[in-house]
Amino acid sequence: MNSSFQQAVREYLQALQQRITTTVEALDGRQRFVEDRWHKMPDEPLQGEGVTRILEGGAVFERAGVGFSHVRGPRLPPSATQHRPELAGAPFEAMGVSLVFHPLNPHVPTVHMNVRMISAGAPGQAPVCWFGGGMDLTPYYGVEDDCVHFHRVCRDALAPFGDDKYPRFKTWCDEYFVNKHRGEPRGIGGIFFDDFAEGEAGNGFALIRAVGDAFLPAYTPIVERRRGQAWGEREREHQLYRRGRYVEFNLVWDRGTHFGLQSGGRTESILLSMPPLVRWAYRHQPEAGSPEARLTEHFLVERDWL
Repeated sequence: MNSSFQQAVREYLQALQQRITTTVEALDGRQRFVEDRWHKMPDEPLQGEGVTRILEGGAVFERAGVGFSHVRGPRLPPSATQHRPELAGAPFEAMGVSLVFHPLNPHVPTVHMNVRMISAGAPGQAPVCWFGGGMDLTPYYGVEDDCVHFHRVCRDALAPFGDDKYPRFKTWCDEYFVNKHRGEPRGIGGIFFDDFAEGEAGNGFALIRAVGDAFLPAYTPIVERRRGQAWGEREREHQLYRRGRYVEFNLVWDRGTHFGLQSGGRTESILLSMPPLVRWAYRHQPEAGSPEARLTEHFLVERDWL
């Protein structure tokens, strides 16, 4: 892998993290991100470094985490080789930015985005490089216009890479972000892609740049529209219950979480996606005809939002 290419990817990811955290601090207006720079020690199986930034107790965001990492390991974990068995156990290098924002107001959706590059190769072989990422929206109270806006920005970001990319990556997102043990989507989707290696490496890099650059235009207008809506105990209880489903997906099904933990990554940074407060209720059922019931009946279903 060309070192100047790797450096260009790294510099883009670091600048993306800075751009997003600066915007979110201005949007929140109360709290700033706390920065935690970390390094894996030489005697640990995973080498590298990263920057984890966390904002908690804000006026808009109850918890917002944005992490950058650049790590190297002696062998790819199983979560990264299910589609590339020939690379099982190969040394690897990975870098990326990942974020999850948990707003305080239940009318503002939770959001996730990540972009990443992984390269791996057995000794004596040229390394193979691939890219992944995407973004998805998880509302607690669905709003049609918000869902359409989010998907439209995703579609437009992918348009330069071919008309097939948005429908393909939208379907991939719908199929991936599902709590299979409940038969229920995590949210209203967005786009998701993994193991992307079509064309030269520069094409994959351009793709993750397009996704990373589209995140703020996709999400911040929704925050601005919903942050002032009134809410009370009922809405808060519903939000905390739905957050439980979010946690279930991240711990049980998410490949990124599994990759980080299986490769010996930094646990605190891997779990930055966890909300600060959450609840579970045995056999919970929203009241029929309520806005809470409408979420699962009308929004948490596979739909063509455009």
